[in-house]
Amino acid sequence: MGSFGMLARRAVLTETPVMVQIQELIRGAKDAISLAQGVVYWQPPKKALDKAKELIWEPSVSRYGADEGLPELREALIKKLRQENRLHKSSVMVTAGANQAFVNIVLTLCDAGDSVVMFAPYYFNAYMSFQMTGVTNILVGPGNPETLHPDADWLERTLRETKPTPKLVTVVNPGNPSGTYIPEPLLERISDLCRDAGCWFVVDNTYEYFMYDGLKHTCVEGNHVVNIFSFSKAYGMMGWRVGYIAYPSEVEGFAAQLLKIQDNIPICATIISQRLALYSLEMGPEWVTEQVKDLVNNRNIVLEALSPLGKDSVKGGEGAIYLWAKLPDEYSKDFEVVHWLATKHGIVVIPGSACGCPGHLRISFGGLVENDCRVAAARLRKGLEELVKDGMLQNSPSELNSVKS
Repeated sequence: MGSFGMLARRAVLTETPVMVQIQELIRGAKDAISLAQGVVYWQPPKKALDKAKELIWEPSVSRYGADEGLPELREALIKKLRQENRLHKSSVMVTAGANQAFVNIVLTLCDAGDSVVMFAPYYFNAYMSFQMTGVTNILVGPGNPETLHPDADWLERTLRETKPTPKLVTVVNPGNPSGTYIPEPLLERISDLCRDAGCWFVVDNTYEYFMYDGLKHTCVEGNHVVNIFSFSKAYGMMGWRVGYIAYPSEVEGFAAQLLKIQDNIPICATIISQRLALYSLEMGPEWVTEQVKDLVNNRNIVLEALSPLGKDSVKGGEGAIYLWAKLPDEYSKDFEVVHWLATKHGIVVIPGSACGCPGHLRISFGGLVENDCRVAAARLRKGLEELVKDGMLQNSPSELNSVKS
């Protein structure tokens, strides 16, 4: 008979997914509104959905496809990478979402016991991907206190002094959970440091279209660089699970090893999802930017709701769909604050401790239409005002007074 001791330590020692904990919290909190999960409120383009709907009875959608993705989708993605991202020497593999793309890359590039580099605040799923594959020597670098940008000077020292050299450095740009954008010169410097040290540089570009205030997204390319992209947020395809990897064409053996991983995890991304991705791509980037521009109002609404914490306590909002907020110093146990906000004020956010930064919150402004976002923001502001003024009371002062009288 099995026992806990017979389970893989690799799995047991992996962090519990924070979103699983948050989903349980939402189910237990009456009428709570979520500003937690990184989602958008829109669906895929209607024309694309209508075309996909016609494929239900097409036999090919019920069969396996090419492991690396439908040829016509890969062709369209290579064209997109060249025109939009200035990536001219990259091949493409289609995956079941960007998270699966990242796991593919870790399994292809890293061995158990290798060291890797992330920067705080980091994306919790990427951290877990390392843990569950036996890559437990995770070196977490600091971000700039003002900008949250990765500290390239720290990285330079770390790559020089750590032996053996870390196998991989990874960032999300624009950031999850930070909502900040790594400017092109800094991104290129990090890439150059990785190249010179002989390690891989993996960039998650899931939020490439989510740029605000005139900022423009850029990518870097090289034989040491892997770029990851996603359809989930841009085209509202979260549940359809389509992402893709842009990897260096000139690195011998890369594609062959990547295919081994792909064939043993999904075999291929769901065929009808790949078709929908292709049809969505045909709408052009303009369709996405038209949706994204409306998120500026949401960002500003949530930003105002965070004002009780003080202006210098809130970062991000340059890109992606996140704001990053520091709690008062006495609240380093941020999950307690998250639980209190959910149960007392009906608003759900992500604890910063899941991203390597206790005492912080990640707030997502992408999942609600503007009117619902205003309702959520009002709850958040009320909760934070109470937190700062009175602490985590289980009853508001007025309720306490009425009980005393």
